[in-house]
Amino acid sequence: MSSSKDRQNAIKKLKCLCLAPKIDIKVFREKMERTLENPMLPNRVERTEREFGGVPCDVLIPEVYSSKRIMLYVHGGSFVGGSRRGWQSFCASLAHASSCRVVVPEFRIPTPHQYPASLEDVQSVFKAVYTEEQIARSLDTDNSDASPEIIIAADGSGASIALALVLSLKGKFRSVIRQVVLFSPWLDVSTESKHLSAKKATDDVYTADAIRRAAEFYTYQENRSNPLVSPLRADDQSLRGFPPVFIQSGEKELFMDDAEQFQARLVDNGTECVLDVWKDMMPCFQMADDFLSESHLAVEKIGHLITGRDERRNESDTSIHLTLEKSLNNF
Repeated sequence: MSSSKDRQNAIKKLKCLCLAPKIDIKVFREKMERTLENPMLPNRVERTEREFGGVPCDVLIPEVYSSKRIMLYVHGGSFVGGSRRGWQSFCASLAHASSCRVVVPEFRIPTPHQYPASLEDVQSVFKAVYTEEQIARSLDTDNSDASPEIIIAADGSGASIALALVLSLKGKFRSVIRQVVLFSPWLDVSTESKHLSAKKATDDVYTADAIRRAAEFYTYQENRSNPLVSPLRADDQSLRGFPPVFIQSGEKELFMDDAEQFQARLVDNGTECVLDVWKDMMPCFQMADDFLSESHLAVEKIGHLITGRDERRNESDTSIHLTLEKSLNNF
């Protein structure tokens, strides 16, 4: 268990994710980069630069990984900040824990690129990764199934974009998404959100004012109820056939009610969804691993979730669900 001082230092670090009401966007971005950037990648993870669908990306490759799967990670940053450089260290830890290659795109952000620029870039990356993985698997003579296995992961505002990606995909594209992993997701930034309508709503990292401001830069007010901006607003039909979802959040989050509601709606529409809540933790606590022991444990748990499915992939859906629940409860 981390000390009170460690918690304070973690909160101080994570506040760089919050777009304060009066801060200039350029200053906000620069501060976030300085705070999060760590050029020394952990666990001997290698980084290469690639373009997928015309979008520059980092590809983070751990020493040991499964060639059967690949992760697309959509970074947060209050819609208007964040980059593959700032998220390198965290995504490298995730790559190592999950024995999985991780693609981190440098998608366009406001300003000047408002919605749907970010989503369009992530869609382009996904389809390019899909095509490349499909070709690679079809050339593998030891593998009779040419369908790739893609994991979608995201944090904060990036979860809005990641879920918009899944909602926009149909048929073969959606069917290859093996898992969706969300860290402290932003699920509803509409004007109807009870959290954003409260004048002094806050948690250890974000304030309602800061989230409203971020949403205003991302898209115009009437569009903020669009399910591709606020996924909690998606209708039941759109949620049917959704891939399994794992949401990992801190107990003290402004959007906790939204996460619980989203989980309930997915389950009601036949989708496996686990909400993993960490006591006394703040939003995106996983990214404060230089201060919190819980951060390491949380990332390890995600790795266990992803790699554990390999051992159960040939079992029935019911057995998979029961084994997953048991492993998570006993972790």
